[in-house]
Amino acid sequence: MSQQKLRQLGDSGIDVPRLTFGGNVFGWTVDEKTSFSLLDALVEKGLFFIDTADVYSRWAPGNEGGESETIIGKWLKKSGKRDSIVLATKVGMELSPEKTGLKPAYIRQAVEDSLRRLQTDVIDLYQAHRDDETTPLLDTLKAFDSLIKEGKVRAIGASNYNAKRLQEALDVSKQHGLARYETLQPEYNLYDRQEYESGLEQVAVKNGLGVINYYSLASGFLSGKYKKPEDASKSKRGQGIVDKYLNERGKRIVEALEDVAASHDVSATQVALAWQIARPGITAPIVSATSLEQLDELVKATQLELSKQEIEELASASKL
Repeated sequence: MSQQKLRQLGDSGIDVPRLTFGGNVFGWTVDEKTSFSLLDALVEKGLFFIDTADVYSRWAPGNEGGESETIIGKWLKKSGKRDSIVLATKVGMELSPEKTGLKPAYIRQAVEDSLRRLQTDVIDLYQAHRDDETTPLLDTLKAFDSLIKEGKVRAIGASNYNAKRLQEALDVSKQHGLARYETLQPEYNLYDRQEYESGLEQVAVKNGLGVINYYSLASGFLSGKYKKPEDASKSKRGQGIVDKYLNERGKRIVEALEDVAASHDVSATQVALAWQIARPGITAPIVSATSLEQLDELVKATQLELSKQEIEELASASKL
């Protein structure tokens, strides 16, 4: 097994590599057989932190949610590698009209469903997938706290909270002696910086939270794959990516990434991830792969050390 430099997830006592693997691809863009080979390779290469959610991948035609967790569970049973991975999942996105939000009774039902699909007794990191303003924070946090006391969950985290609500949740936990959110999962990359850096980052750093950001490659745009309007045809999501990111600022960012990449003889993808890994407060950006070749590229990103000047050049290129 490859040795990775590890970082702690907040104050959870859980150590993880410098990249998180996004399990949304399992049962969506990769089938069960390929998923098993990717999971085997992730453990072998030391990228053993797997993040999924109960709702993955409900959006795909013919799916109803739970597909990713089910595949991971089958792999865990077949491989016997539960102790070799750190397993994160989420609750709160709508699976059906009655299966949504963060009410205590629903959290209780959802965690049992996730444990069953994952074929495990404990979830290492259980995250609120999005804020539920219709349920008091205290009720939600009490429900999560009881799951930790029962040994069904080791730590809890928050995804898609704004800075104000995240700080409120942390304050509620402190006031009532409850387990607190140890991690934050926000959208963050070299292009999408504003929301995280304008408030969430300060809350995360001040409270010592682990940050595992999603869309770390801006849906693939930061790989340099989409440089002209015609490149929209390169993937199913291509048109949306081109519409959102292919502008003067986007082009400037990709050029800067490719300049730095050329000087290290690596890819723009690796540089984009290394820039995030180097940012104070970021623990392990989330990234996915659908092939073993792509996994090798991710491993190299965790080993790439950028100079202070390169980090500043990239930040400058992506200024609004």
